Amino acid sequence: MEPLIEIKNLRVDFALRSGIVRAVRNVSLTIHKGERLGIVGESGAGKSVLGFSIINLISKPGRITDGQIIFKGEDIAKFPYEKMRTIRGNRIAMIFQDPMMTLNPVLTIGTQMKETIHAHMKVSDKEAEAICLDKLRKVYIPSPEKRLTQYPHEFSGGMRQRIVIAISLLTSPSLIIADEPTTALDVTIQAEIMDLLLELCKTENMGLILITHDLAVVSEVTQRIAVLYAGKVVEVGPTRQIIDNPQHPYTQGLIKALPQMAGGKKRLNQIPGMMPSLLDMPAGCPFQTRCPERIERCASDVPVLFESPRGAQVACFVREGGR
Repeated sequence: MEPLIEIKNLRVDFALRSGIVRAVRNVSLTIHKGERLGIVGESGAGKSVLGFSIINLISKPGRITDGQIIFKGEDIAKFPYEKMRTIRGNRIAMIFQDPMMTLNPVLTIGTQMKETIHAHMKVSDKEAEAICLDKLRKVYIPSPEKRLTQYPHEFSGGMRQRIVIAISLLTSPSLIIADEPTTALDVTIQAEIMDLLLELCKTENMGLILITHDLAVVSEVTQRIAVLYAGKVVEVGPTRQIIDNPQHPYTQGLIKALPQMAGGKKRLNQIPGMMPSLLDMPAGCPFQTRCPERIERCASDVPVLFESPRGAQVACFVREGGR
């Protein structure tokens, strides 16, 4: 089956006065139609930059310096701005962390939704309104006719995020990129939003890239997980395989750091040290300065992903047997 989107050796750099920051380093990932992929890692690992780069929303001085993003047979990484507009928000939609950064506070929900439709589809205003109402119902917004006339400040945080999801569905995209979509919401609302995304992926047969630092969330929603560290994929594979039997020492550290892993009144586990600066990456494996299992080779060579006998791809010399 042909992939919906295939990321090949993607590299994203930021040219700063202090030097080149390589935020995404030779990342390769594949997502099929209807598949749900989670991208996890610490803050600064490059998760959001990877998501933005897929729809070419990286602000200067950042830019894609190498690699391909093949979407339905075309390399959209090389699309000019105007051509990319036919993809962004249309075939590929994005849901951001804060809905108030997406919604215009001085326009009604109806106006904003119709503007999105008219930007990508040639339909009448009446047809556009019918599409708006249909999508609001799909995300379980009560009294959708009334909601179209209201402003963003009249909604709760959870309702605003539902509206943003409805907007992302307006053009029936093939892929949704959700960047920490529940960060600003309380736990109960978080669960409702994630259940909604899961349901929509199944009913609409959409692909989903869920970007988050929360392994508990991806374990409930996604089918596969890619673990990012310092801009590089260190482990990727089936969700249950990675949650139940992580191979890379970094993935093991993330799972051990979950509150439920501590139990009782024990102190939370944590990974010692900090992720290295992307301006001053150490030689060898980027995780070696924090790794409890490092071997001599880790200080000089950079490991690449290999097929683990346990079902995942792992970038670790120790798991390769020190070869």
